[in-house]
Amino acid sequence: MENEIKNSLEILLRGGVILYPTDTIWGLGCDATNEEACRKLSLIKKRDPSKPMLILVNSVAMLERYSSGVPEIAYDLIEAAVSPLTLVLPGARNIANSLLSDDGSIGIRVVKHDFCARLIHSLRRPLVSTSANFSGKPAPVSFSDIEKKLIENVDFVVDRDLETSETAKPSDIIKFNTDGSFKIIR
Repeated sequence: MENEIKNSLEILLRGGVILYPTDTIWGLGCDATNEEACRKLSLIKKRDPSKPMLILVNSVAMLERYSSGVPEIAYDLIEAAVSPLTLVLPGARNIANSLLSDDGSIGIRVVKHDFCARLIHSLRRPLVSTSANFSGKPAPVSFSDIEKKLIENVDFVVDRDLETSETAKPSDIIKFNTDGSFKIIR
């Protein structure tokens, strides 16, 4: 795993895009603070660049650096979650503007996946995460479901032996408003 983290980190620091296993499904990722890398990822995915993408962080402390709108209940939800949980939080900051929703919010997930957490720790910044599929196509359940053309377009593919997801489905999503109210999206 150390080699995969080292190789992924080198690509991310150069503004590249990686294909990697997450705590949900295989994802495409880049440095969430690098606007050019985010645009490149959107091009690879053939995704409308105005559509926001979520970010992965490795701790609550890191989450707080990238959103100024973390309501108290969010901490309880993160702690109690038994499956991956993405929070859409207001007040996004310190990330590429192309990742933001029109209302200035950002989807953030605190990962418990060993590879992702260690990679984010080494990067010291959040990692963009979007499903490893072309826009409008079904999300891959496993590495074997990822289209060959997509694999060919990324800068680095993490060793598929690190595929450890037990859920093989997207995360739950809860969107918070600035007043602390929330809505379950998925």
